[in-house]
Amino acid sequence: MSNQFDNRVVVITGAGSGLGQTSAQLFAKQGAHLVLIDLNSEGLAQTQANIEAEGGTAESFTLDVSDEQSVKEVGEAICGKHELVHVLYNNAGIAYGEVNLPINQISKEKWLHYLSVNSLAPLMLAEALRPSLARAKGVIIKQTSMASYVPANGYGVSKAMLNSLIYGMANVYGAEGIRAVGIAPGLMETPANKAALTAETHARIQAMQLVDLHGTASDIANLALFLASNEGRFINCEIVNCDAGNKLRGWRG
Repeated sequence: MSNQFDNRVVVITGAGSGLGQTSAQLFAKQGAHLVLIDLNSEGLAQTQANIEAEGGTAESFTLDVSDEQSVKEVGEAICGKHELVHVLYNNAGIAYGEVNLPINQISKEKWLHYLSVNSLAPLMLAEALRPSLARAKGVIIKQTSMASYVPANGYGVSKAMLNSLIYGMANVYGAEGIRAVGIAPGLMETPANKAALTAETHARIQAMQLVDLHGTASDIANLALFLASNEGRFINCEIVNCDAGNKLRGWRG
């Protein structure tokens, strides 16, 4: 897989920290040119600086991915500069830190925000970049979640909707040679999870895994790299779990 991403353009949202930052830096080490997107301008600047310090190339857009007009404008700017976009990695998302809040206690305002950012935003950006993705016969990778399989809270429901959108996009975009796949991470040791989960909740989810391992951002980044690579070219319309077996937690005795 070494250097097969030379001269390839990779767009990653949520690139200012955590899984997105680690993934961006890994793609850059493989030779890709990174287009970094995040609402956190300071985090974006740090990710770009990290990439350039290692000899890579990157550019950044500060963007609220739920703002339809802004997404269109950024998409036009990217397609105007890059005839080919080989990878779109929709990693940005929100959780509110309310993993234990039942769905009937979520306000309409928060419901709309969950669905706007976690479900519809990935579709809007894919549409905005569709011309360059089609020319490159590229791949769209969407960050879903193990929570989508037991959608007991707003975050899980929004990710379940994203799962369905992945299948829908694979169906619609396949005729243009674009693949659409998803990654469903389990419990990951990231700043976002540490901020969102209490120590008790973290321990409870950890205990649900079939093997006693600690997931890291590198686990997800390496999976994304494989799905975007030549070796992953025949994987389409699929959601790949990366959760140490957590999906089977309801079956475990």
